[in-house]
Amino acid sequence: MDEPRILEHVARLKLDGQRLDAYLTAFYPEMTRSIVQRVIEAGGVQVNGKTAKASYKVRHNDHIRFQSPHLERPGPAPEDIPLEVLFEDEHLAVIDKPPNMVVHPAKGNWSGTLVNALRHRFPDLSGLNGDYRAGIVHRLDRDTSGVILIAKEERTHRDLAMLFETRKIFKEYLALTNGVVDRDSDYVEGKIAHHAHDRTKMTIADEEDELAKDALTYYEVIERFRGFTFVRCVPKTGRTHQIRVHLASIGHPILADKLYSGRDKIRPSDFNREVSESEDEVLLPRQALHAHRLRLTHPRTGSLLEVAAPLPTDMTRTLDALRTHRPLYS
Repeated sequence: MDEPRILEHVARLKLDGQRLDAYLTAFYPEMTRSIVQRVIEAGGVQVNGKTAKASYKVRHNDHIRFQSPHLERPGPAPEDIPLEVLFEDEHLAVIDKPPNMVVHPAKGNWSGTLVNALRHRFPDLSGLNGDYRAGIVHRLDRDTSGVILIAKEERTHRDLAMLFETRKIFKEYLALTNGVVDRDSDYVEGKIAHHAHDRTKMTIADEEDELAKDALTYYEVIERFRGFTFVRCVPKTGRTHQIRVHLASIGHPILADKLYSGRDKIRPSDFNREVSESEDEVLLPRQALHAHRLRLTHPRTGSLLEVAAPLPTDMTRTLDALRTHRPLYS
């Protein structure tokens, strides 16, 4: 059983205005909201040196001091899960995250996560966000593959987090979408907020919605097919589900994105009705979104760091099927 610990951190801008109990539950996924509320009620949480209530609205630069209770669940166990390391030095690493991998442990996913794999692969990881998010600077959705930054020590972690917050890290994604995107390049700008009736989804919100966050995504067509498009996306902000929501909002949801397109897999028969049943194996079992490239100034060396992850097999074979069965001109 873990001993009580004193955990301290400074609140980030992207969570500005959230209730303290909800904020801490999201920040420390090993604890349920009821546990967090009991700690708050017992005076175990201070904000800017003063005991805080659960309803307190967290603000940018708030200094939060949290005395964690005894926890029966141990920290994430190291697991020998293969990792593709694209870049590594003594300060940070860049990983090519496979699809169907949760980034950090949380309710319902206590093993098999990226953090479990990282704790086995690297002797040192930043503890800035606690044991359950060791080394994690930013996140990708479970079914999104591609490049993700890992911090090995806290100074680098803080600097990387600031680069993300100030939008100084270039991020490029590749996606396959439904429908033929008309313009060769354009952008989608629309505030994003939680869906009013489905808390697993995000949605484009009204400009007047005070809880909504500004979001901007540039996109460029790489290749068109009959009924489908291969696109490059560059998000200028980092909102939850941003690319998925923005593409769906212009009528081009990502292929096999169950949450926003209603389908969770793609088969050859979706492109060619003459495919035999024996050949109709699933091509794409998840949303066709891949974090392809990151470019940033290395916070310790000052050198330009650019790392790219190759398109994964499931998206490559889907592209091959589109080129075979759905060429735009034939």
